[in-house]
Amino acid sequence: MGFRVIKTAAATLLSVLLAAAAGIPNAQSAGLLAILGVEVTRKRSVKTITARFFASLVGLFFGCGLFWLLGFHYWVLCLFVLFGFPLIVRAGFREGIVTSSVIVFRVFGQAELSIHVLIQQVELLAIGLGSAGLVNLIYMPKTGELMYGIRREVDGLFSIIFKQMSNTLHDPQYVWDGKELIQAGSAVQRGLNAAAREMENSVIHPDEAWNVYFYMRKEQLESIQNMIQLLSQVYQHLPHGEMVAELFEQLSNDVLNEEYTGRTEKLLNTLEQEFQEMKLPSSREEFEVRSAILQLCRELALYLKIAKQYKAPIVARRQMASRSFLAGRE
Repeated sequence: MGFRVIKTAAATLLSVLLAAAAGIPNAQSAGLLAILGVEVTRKRSVKTITARFFASLVGLFFGCGLFWLLGFHYWVLCLFVLFGFPLIVRAGFREGIVTSSVIVFRVFGQAELSIHVLIQQVELLAIGLGSAGLVNLIYMPKTGELMYGIRREVDGLFSIIFKQMSNTLHDPQYVWDGKELIQAGSAVQRGLNAAAREMENSVIHPDEAWNVYFYMRKEQLESIQNMIQLLSQVYQHLPHGEMVAELFEQLSNDVLNEEYTGRTEKLLNTLEQEFQEMKLPSSREEFEVRSAILQLCRELALYLKIAKQYKAPIVARRQMASRSFLAGRE
């Protein structure tokens, strides 16, 4: 049983009790409105409830107009659906079609038009949708632990990928199925979705740190895929490959750190200087392989640039937050 189901049950009970206490006939309709109003994030809840409230008002006045002109007949409900729904959509309240139908059908069931009946419907809307909004705003499950878990999963997969790339450079005949690439892509997307939900739950001051982190990993994953393509062109064992393999071994450890260490970047700069001092290739095959290795280093430099740009600011924000928390405790 998901947490959203629990929230829906709480909002339904609250709305029905309030509607019954207010003396509204068929108070269970408030529960139906509450069910329709419960959402997965606070921002989405505010947006949805607002849209459904105003859509219901538009539908209510349009439906009452039809009943006043044509009477309470079943075919009038058909006219409401034919012309009322497009009107609600044109007004920009598409999400409120169902709630407006609940209100209009209630008026039809009472077969009475009066100020008292209209006020009752507005009260019902306020109670039903208000209960859903209240439950949503009071508590939303924290996703911090979830995102930390996804981060550890992504970092671990990246570490395995770099280790496998190092193995391939040590031995071009090494076979790797690349399943970690697919798993990493899936984990990064889950992280982006969780980060988006977390931002929507922070109505006033949304924290973009997690969104930035997983977007960084998405960009880096594209860079890794380019490295894999270049790695497939290294079909011959060379000392250059051994040297670059050490870079990826170092990176497989660095990627597990929360902050940007810069160790791999320093090794890469040193290695590029060493490459410039080496003799030129003696054969076409050596030229092709060394060219692929050099391009691989260029792509690795791009990967590290992305990490340096995005990873450090995230850590800086968290350190500032930790200092603020400790200062508050002192």
